[in-house]
This record gives sequence, structure tokens and C-alpha cells, in this order.
Amino acid sequence: MRAGVIGLWRWTAWGGIGLSLYAGWLTADDFRDRASSERDISAACDGLVSGAAVMDLQGGMVRAKASDYDEYRIDSREPHSSCIVYKVPGPGKTTSLFTLVVRRSDASEPMNWIGDDSGLEPFDDTDDADDADGTEKGDVTAVADRRPEAWPVGDGTLGRYGDWYTTVRAECGPGSRATAPELLNVTARADYDDVSAADRARLARIARTAAGRAADRIGCEVRLAALPDGRLASVPIALRPAKTTGGSCGWFAAHLERQGQDRLPDRALAVPVHDANPLEGCLLAVGPDQVGRIADGLEDDERDYARGALTHSPWWLRAASYFGPEAHTVGYEVLGGPDAIIEAGTAGHAAGAWWASSVCDGKPALHTLSSSYTYDGILGSRRLEALFRAYVDDITKRRGCTDVTYPDAKDFRDL
Repeated sequence: MRAGVIGLWRWTAWGGIGLSLYAGWLTADDFRDRASSERDISAACDGLVSGAAVMDLQGGMVRAKASDYDEYRIDSREPHSSCIVYKVPGPGKTTSLFTLVVRRSDASEPMNWIGDDSGLEPFDDTDDADDADGTEKGDVTAVADRRPEAWPVGDGTLGRYGDWYTTVRAECGPGSRATAPELLNVTARADYDDVSAADRARLARIARTAAGRAADRIGCEVRLAALPDGRLASVPIALRPAKTTGGSCGWFAAHLERQGQDRLPDRALAVPVHDANPLEGCLLAVGPDQVGRIADGLEDDERDYARGALTHSPWWLRAASYFGPEAHTVGYEVLGGPDAIIEAGTAGHAAGAWWASSVCDGKPALHTLSSSYTYDGILGSRRLEALFRAYVDDITKRRGCTDVTYPDAKDFRDL
């Protein structure tokens, strides 16, 4: 009996030693895999990010893989490039994890887009779009689930962010290399759902570090502001009644009080107002009840627009202003031709967008209004011109801007 007990104890001891050695081997193997993954990420992103920081996203991981395709690996010599990283949860399996995008303002295409191109649509109106409760989406403009307004990081001079990304901007100042751009934007983006507050903070740190390294690489002299203390709050995506909305949409609430509701939007999504913010937007949209009221006043052949606004062609407007270097980066899509970049100091209309110019604190500014392609005709030229002038008058007065140049009246008639 005693010999049996001793034998069992010995086998147990040897088994424990074996398991410990196996666990140690797995730990060492995991350590090697993680180190290899970190090097792969750093190489694909041209050394702009820490592979360890990327692999700490989504709760942390042991294995990740960067894209093998050259077009998804960053080259700091290029005006626009990006790197893509995948999580590797098991052999032969990958899931989307992270993208870093580096863009310079001397690129051949705009950095900021306006107009009615479908790529700028703020609402998910696809057939498979669902409400938060999983049911078929019945109120298209209740939530800006595709492209909500970005919030400023701090006062906005460092950049802007959404729930799943942070864009850090670097204005290249005196002492910069002759080939350096006027503006450098670096975006760190999570490519998975339900991004946590901790991951939003990680993305902000990754973007700021990458922007600093990219600026050094291209000879851009800049002193990046520190990230604000604490975590970045979740960005609101639900639209609110326009009559009571403040912030960057406060001007519209005042316009409604003066002019009345008529055919104007009844919903708004604003961002906090900071006079230093180089990019400020306000999203306006029409809810189902207001669509019905507008439809009642339309001719029979126009009511099809109203039916579409309830399902696949929501009615919306977006007012946005760009200050300083941002004013040189705004453009729109030209069907059948190269994308157009708007020249600061001009005013006009194209592609479902109107723009005006001014000078703010000695620097150029561009003020824009974009409309969904089915809505501007419903509003009509008189309402649109009055609305745009109310917006430009308000923001240029608030920012102390001068030399305001408006589009001609004919630009609003050309709907």
C-alpha cells in the first residue's frame, strides 16, 4: 500500500514537472510570436508605430499580422499611404484589427471632402441596416451610424476623433524642409466593433506618436500639443431636436426661431465649439414626421422624393468650416474627371455643395454647406441661400473673420 502511494506521488510529481516544462515552452513560444508580430507591424507601418501598442488593442493578443500587399504598407516618401494589421486568433485565421493612414496636404486629392457624393453619406440606409435593438431600421436619420461628426481632441488644434479613430494633425511651421507639406494628418483606426474607452485612448496615443515620427521623417517642424488628461469621451451619434441644439449647430436653432420650420431640417448633431478648432461641422437632417409635413405641400410628382427620404435617400445637410491650412485641403468629386480642390478665397457651387471664403486671424477660411442630392431641390434656392448666409454670417462673426466672399445668387438657382 505504501509503495503504491509513493509510486503515485512520484508519477504526479513527474507529471507536474512535465506540465510546467510544457507551459514554459508555450510561454516562450508565445513570447517569440508576439515579438515577431510586433516587428512585422513596425516594419509595415514604416516604424511610425509601436507594434506592442497596436497589439495591446482589443484586450491584447499574442499574434498579429500586417498586410503583405505593398499598397497597404506605409512609405513615408509617398504623399498618401497606409498600413493594415490583422489579429491572428488561430492557425489560418485573421480578423480586422487596425489601420494607420498618413496623408499630406500636397497630395493630388482633397483631405477634406464636401458635396453629395455617396461616400459622405452620414446615415446607414442599406437594406441590411438595423436599429440598435436588431430590428429593421425604421428611422433612417435618428442616428448618424455611418459618419457622425468628429469631436475635437482638446481644442481641436491637435486633431479630432470618433469612437473608433483619432486623427492627429501637424501644421509644418518655420524651419521646415522645403519639401514638407503645409499640413500632415495621421489617423489611427480600430477596424473592429465596440471600441472601448481604453482603446480610444490607445488610438490617440498611437496617432500622436506616429504623427511626431512622420513629421520628423519628412522635415516638418511642429510642436504637437499634449493629449488631454483623461479618456476621450464617447462621441454622440444620435441626432437631437434642432430647435434646442447648441454647440456648432446653435446658429441653426437661431435661424429656425427667426424663419420658422417650413421645409428646413428638424434634427441636428453638433460638436463642442472652440475658436481654435481648425475644422468645425454641424449635421442637420429631416425626421419622418417632418418629411410627412413637407410631403403634404409637394406636387404629386414630387412626393416620390418624400417616400425615398423615409427609406433609402434621407434628407440631410452638413455645414462645415475649415481654417488655416485646412482651408487649402477641401474638395469634391468630379464625375468622369480628377477630384477638384477648392481654391481658398473663392466662392461657388458644385457637386451638391456651396462654399464661401473669409480671412480669420490673418489666415484663410472656407465655409461650406453640403446637401443630399434629393433634398436641395425640395428646399429651393431661396431657402438654401438664406440658410447658408445665416451660417456664414454666424461663424465669421463668432470667429472675428473679415473679407467674407459669398457665392453669387445664381449658384443657388443652379440646383
